[in-house]
Amino acid sequence: MAKRVALTGNEAGATALKQVNPDVAAVYPITPQTELMHAFAQFVADGEVDTELVLVESEHSAMSATIGASAAGARAITATSSCGLALMWEVIYVAASMRLPIVMPVVNRALSGPINIHCDHSDTMGARDAGCVHLFSENSQEAYDNVIQAFRIAENKDVLTPVIVTWDGFIISHTMETLEVLDDAQVKAFVGEFKPEYSLLNLEKPITLGALALPGYYYEAKRQQVQALENALQVIPQVAADYAKLSGRQYGLFEEYRLRDAEIAILVLGSTAGTSKVAIDELREQGVKAGLLKLRCFRPFPGQQIREAVKHLKALAVMDRSISFGLGGPVFNEVRSALHGVSLPLAPYVYGLGGREIRVSHIKGVFADLPRVAAEGLADRPVKYLGLREDETLPEQALVAE
Repeated sequence: MAKRVALTGNEAGATALKQVNPDVAAVYPITPQTELMHAFAQFVADGEVDTELVLVESEHSAMSATIGASAAGARAITATSSCGLALMWEVIYVAASMRLPIVMPVVNRALSGPINIHCDHSDTMGARDAGCVHLFSENSQEAYDNVIQAFRIAENKDVLTPVIVTWDGFIISHTMETLEVLDDAQVKAFVGEFKPEYSLLNLEKPITLGALALPGYYYEAKRQQVQALENALQVIPQVAADYAKLSGRQYGLFEEYRLRDAEIAILVLGSTAGTSKVAIDELREQGVKAGLLKLRCFRPFPGQQIREAVKHLKALAVMDRSISFGLGGPVFNEVRSALHGVSLPLAPYVYGLGGREIRVSHIKGVFADLPRVAAEGLADRPVKYLGLREDETLPEQALVAE
């Protein structure tokens, strides 16, 4: 029987990990992830799990130890944020290339410099091409649900790759919300017993992992990783459907909010979706046909599915919570590529860097821009930097006036 509790996002993630009861957890503290593994370490100390907790000297070591445990056949986890994820860079690629089903919560935080401990998505976006699945969470409930589902996704024989589950630092990680938690037995039955495809400890069938691959083999290994992520596009909805039967909460590759009859819409990730829903509800009351596509699965990128979901719109704004020194942010570039050949005007926005607040008025201002974008058609547009102190001029009231 599920029960309603009040937990922070980090406590929700730790509770999900406790209920899964992984074999090994290699951990190292970094703000704002620290409380997540503090809570899990308390479960270990209290005997609520029989996980082997390995305290390491760095995030690089945390992922390295997790790789060793997973390669030996253990269900293994770690967690990090920001510069800790960057320090793992080398070994995250190793974990993915060795096709190890590691689950790693990442509490999103800006990368230095300047030094900043607050939320943006620059950390996980930097690891977007390591070969991992990336699931984003809107709130504590989704953080909890995504962590549980991540094990089924990662361990599926057609995927077998690490899964990164993200939630926004401080905005979700340290904010207490009411959510529904399943029984321990339900979660254990859902994830099932871990049966590794391969193990370094299997003396009957010895294998080599992490070997040198020269030009005759490296290319094929990368192509197999591509196929694994393409397979995940089918596995993620299948796992979500099974989870919906258990929890009553339905997930997919993305969520459509008032999108089917919308004329203009925005695409966002993470906690900003909640703010966007408030803005959309208010605009709907004023007769504006506004909608939202909340992207849950960033890797693999569900380009074809997004094309179908937004092709009826007159204009779409894509909002990135990370900087990119190119032609738009990481999410915008993915969306633009996916919509190649679709006559849908796009508008790129960057917002919320280093924890800068994103308000309902900002979201309304973006929607106020979109009728002009629709009228201009497929013209190239410069990135707009939403919420800068010197540029608080988005015409929130213009939309209603029109």
